Amino acid sequence: MPVSPPVPPAGTAPPPPTPPPVPPRRRGRLVAALAGVLVLVLAVAGLAVLRPGPVAGWLGSGGTSSGATAAPPEPDPPVVLAGPDGTAPLPTEAGLRAALDPLVRAAALGDRVNVSVADVTTGQALYGRGADAPTVPASVTKLATGVAVLAARGPAYRIPTRAVAGPNPGEVVLVGGGDPTLAVDRKNAFYPGAARLDDLAAQVRTALGGTAPTKVIVDATLFSGPVFEPGWDADIPTGGFGAAITALMTDGARKDPALARRTAEETNHAAERVAQPDLTAGRQFAKLLGLTGGAAQVTRGTAPAAGGSGTAPGAELGTVESLPVIRLVDIMISDSDNVIAEAMARQVALAKGKPGSFVGGAAATDEVLGGLGLPAGEISLADGSGLSRTNRISPSLLTDLITLAGNGSHPELAAIFGGLPVGGWSGTLDERYQVAATRTGAGVVRAKTGTLSGVNAIAGTVTTVDGRLLTFAVLTDRTTGSLDETRQALDRITSALAGCGCR
Repeated sequence: MPVSPPVPPAGTAPPPPTPPPVPPRRRGRLVAALAGVLVLVLAVAGLAVLRPGPVAGWLGSGGTSSGATAAPPEPDPPVVLAGPDGTAPLPTEAGLRAALDPLVRAAALGDRVNVSVADVTTGQALYGRGADAPTVPASVTKLATGVAVLAARGPAYRIPTRAVAGPNPGEVVLVGGGDPTLAVDRKNAFYPGAARLDDLAAQVRTALGGTAPTKVIVDATLFSGPVFEPGWDADIPTGGFGAAITALMTDGARKDPALARRTAEETNHAAERVAQPDLTAGRQFAKLLGLTGGAAQVTRGTAPAAGGSGTAPGAELGTVESLPVIRLVDIMISDSDNVIAEAMARQVALAKGKPGSFVGGAAATDEVLGGLGLPAGEISLADGSGLSRTNRISPSLLTDLITLAGNGSHPELAAIFGGLPVGGWSGTLDERYQVAATRTGAGVVRAKTGTLSGVNAIAGTVTTVDGRLLTFAVLTDRTTGSLDETRQALDRITSALAGCGCR
């Protein structure tokens, strides 16, 4: 299963220069960035659509382990996004109102439709209807989570999973670091290139020497609080789109990752999840170490204090590391992976010294976004995935966030563009923009979608017929019609942006 859709070759982009520092900004004072920097940053963001893409070349193609042989460098990937034309005509407020006002009043969108449209190059707000009103965002929340973890951890950060010596000879403690993509082995891994327990088990056997493993202790204490967010719908834990969020799990807690990989497209990435991901991972690890004899050989506990050597209690026996954060964000956005999103929110919390919990992740995300100069008063989160109905984000915060990621002032944030589905081509937009009324958006709308019952949202970028790059967010949380009708109504709005100069 590819992380991102394939793309046609179209040349090679030069690396982006380091931009000058840009002070934090508030709405109405968005700092204009150089168009040349924008072109390069967005080109790099477009390159991330590839798999394995440039990230594997820059940061390594998979999970690492002690003594691993470096993979040969990959060829430069082709360009995906053409650079926007900073001299293209800017739509006018009057032109946009004439084009959009009739569309946002569509009955299929319900009686609460909040919209923001802005210019990416300048940050200028161009159209708003309830733009500053906090609205239920559904999975569009992942854009905020992605920006927060890229800012807090950095694109190159990898999440470790460790094994240390237990308190008694032969006991091994498997310590979860919060990597949701950890696999058991290469053959059955759901996420390509993930760190693997069989690699870790091999390291442990070498470190133990002649000491035979006798027991596995699972330490998943890095995460705290409830494993399900209280605001989730009752069917989320069993519906296949969410899972118990623990610091140790394999394959996003999928019960049968090989089957889930084969059926991902037809099931829209839903899959049966295990009830206790940490203990399941521990049992898988025990089997790899050659332990047999039932559940008594795997228990929960905490690792001894570090500081020993050899096989002394707490001594490290092995470590494997996840894919870099930049690639985890790409998967999270392109596949709308809720479990990865919750793990990323907890990484934000840990980076900011907060508990690795739903509450800690939400508070830390708010802190990071505020530190970037975004209006933190217009976002209130309960989780990182958008499954919670208690989340609130304003459309204008989303367009501010996308502008910030694309204007060159924070190049590390441009990774959020790589996983954005493309209208009529990939991800959750693959089968949209197919009818005559929306076809102008095919190939030029790149956006994250969000769906809960009664909630539909879309936010991303679109290039106008004149070549101007805009960012938009349309959030509705009181829809009553059919899902297809609501989605087509949303697509008409973004297609109108693509098809008109709106001057």
